[in-house]
Amino acid sequence: MKKEKSVVMKRKKQSKIEHRESVVLEHVIEEYIQSKHPVSSRLICENKTSNVCSATIRNELLKLENRGLIYQPHTSAGRIPTISGYREYINLIEPSLKKISYDNLDLLKTLLVNNYRDIPLSLHYIKQLLAKETDMLTFVAEPEISYDILQKLDVFKISTDKLLFVVSLASGMDKTVVIKPDFEISEQQLKVAVRYINEELSGMRIFDIQNKYIEEISEKWASGNKLLNLFVKEFNFALFEMNNYFIHFDSNVAFLEQPEFDAKNIIILFFNLMQRQDMLVNIMHKNLGKSDYKVILGEEFGNPEWIDFAMIYSKYEIFDIPGYLGLIGPMRMDYKNLIPRVRDIAKTITETTKQGNMVVRNGRK
Repeated sequence: MKKEKSVVMKRKKQSKIEHRESVVLEHVIEEYIQSKHPVSSRLICENKTSNVCSATIRNELLKLENRGLIYQPHTSAGRIPTISGYREYINLIEPSLKKISYDNLDLLKTLLVNNYRDIPLSLHYIKQLLAKETDMLTFVAEPEISYDILQKLDVFKISTDKLLFVVSLASGMDKTVVIKPDFEISEQQLKVAVRYINEELSGMRIFDIQNKYIEEISEKWASGNKLLNLFVKEFNFALFEMNNYFIHFDSNVAFLEQPEFDAKNIIILFFNLMQRQDMLVNIMHKNLGKSDYKVILGEEFGNPEWIDFAMIYSKYEIFDIPGYLGLIGPMRMDYKNLIPRVRDIAKTITETTKQGNMVVRNGRK
């Protein structure tokens, strides 16, 4: 009995010690996020704790340092969180994030409903709103069109050898791409081909058009109307070009005023990261899973040059068509504030469009 009681007491003591370490780690990271300076034990005692002495705090800091969660930039300095420290911190605050919600949802819903006829414009306003509220670089990856439905195709000759394809989708999006075909087509022939596409494929899902109907049409006209057959293949190529996610970024001046961007080389590295849209989309595809949000830290970008950056993102759906939105910036982010914003904005976009509060251009709800 005494032995069992001793084991229980030991576990409680161990749990108390682990809890204290976690609390100190939270204090270090949150103080560093706000102050932008290494955090000392004295500062933690003064600002965060009232019943723990400085010596105890120093002991906890040493333990955290031994675990690789914080480090000292030089001997007499305070502590700075490591990537592992941030990762541990994000896990620690996860339960509390469930109790925090974005407080501007009514404005967001109004914004979506008032601009239901222009989905890209709605997403643009949301991106701007998020940038204004967070002072971070925000982004929206447009919905993937393979889930969308073709409403109408328009094609215009913009020169003797270039065609502008304009695909109007049921979600309210218009996608455009310039194609340079390797065959000649007159204005009259172009009108006939476009009318044929609209009559045969309007109302079909883009995925089905690409993976079923294009092939059927090509087989049908392979030995008949060869010009139409060639045009259909160009249309398929245009859809392929349009179907990749495109990421739109936004920010205000305050974003680049952060101390992390004092060095020119850091700014260049960050812009290089922004330009790798294919890599960012691939990361978002692979890592989110069924979670409401995901945080990408340092080495998870797959390039050691981007070790000091982080990304928070969530998936949204507009009429069941998925896209992504989020923030990218220095690892020193206010995660407790930013994660609920990104998570709840994405969730609200999805819920608002699914509930029929927005009406698309063809009247489908």
